[in-house]
Amino acid sequence: MMRIPVTIVSGYLGAGKTTLINTLLREEHGLRLAVLVNDFGSINIDAALIESDTVDSIALSNGCVCCSLSDDLLQSVNQLLATGHKPDHILIEASGVAEPVAIANALLGDSRLSYAGIITVADGRNIEALLDDSLLAPQVSQQIRAADLVLISKLDDAPSEPLLEHLAANGARSPLRIDDIALSQMLFDIVPLPRGATPAPHPGYVSWQHRSDRVLDRRALGDKLAERPEGLYRMKGFVLTSGGAYELHIVGRHVEARRCDASETILVGLGPEKRVTRTEIENWWSGA
Repeated sequence: MMRIPVTIVSGYLGAGKTTLINTLLREEHGLRLAVLVNDFGSINIDAALIESDTVDSIALSNGCVCCSLSDDLLQSVNQLLATGHKPDHILIEASGVAEPVAIANALLGDSRLSYAGIITVADGRNIEALLDDSLLAPQVSQQIRAADLVLISKLDDAPSEPLLEHLAANGARSPLRIDDIALSQMLFDIVPLPRGATPAPHPGYVSWQHRSDRVLDRRALGDKLAERPEGLYRMKGFVLTSGGAYELHIVGRHVEARRCDASETILVGLGPEKRVTRTEIENWWSGA
């Protein structure tokens, strides 16, 4: 029996994993892809953003796969394969705080599956600061070291020498700018490297969720976002304003808002628990 190859897409919060998967789904490679999405928080924003109705997408939503999701992950694989629509390749989008090696180890014992590599997406705007951060660096570095392929996102030009040196010092093997390659070709041409199984230490995380039909003043929204708690590293979702609905993404210091057709405000926020509390996030947003 031919085993189904499984590729794990890793990367820290907001690195661009969903964008990479959407690009793969749009490329003409002739393969039927199945996508398993593991999003941090009980509202699956990433699953809502997957732009395809021709692949199977199953959302897992309660946190780090290395700690609590191994059984659910295998159950989801079983559910996927029981549909009778056998995929040619399975993509697993790990949460931004997951250990990709732990995900791989959870699947290696399944005789129906074969390991096809770990891709780690590195945020070109924020990765140097993350690797210089004593609290976050161990986890971010572990995701880079675990990768068979490191792809640098969010860069308009070639990566700088300091950025490449940071990545090399943390075990990146010939990292590539994500816009410089045919993603499907790189994905299916990966030569897997031996895996280790030692988990990296990482900080605890605070997650915050908000859902409402309240309409915010568009002019005040920009000021509100500029005053967000310093420890709120990642926030994403949809916001209703007096000027229409917006799809919102915050990664570190970067804020992006694009018009969309959302009918309610749905937001998920995340940050290291040593730097922000759920109460701080709630108090900040409730004053909008």
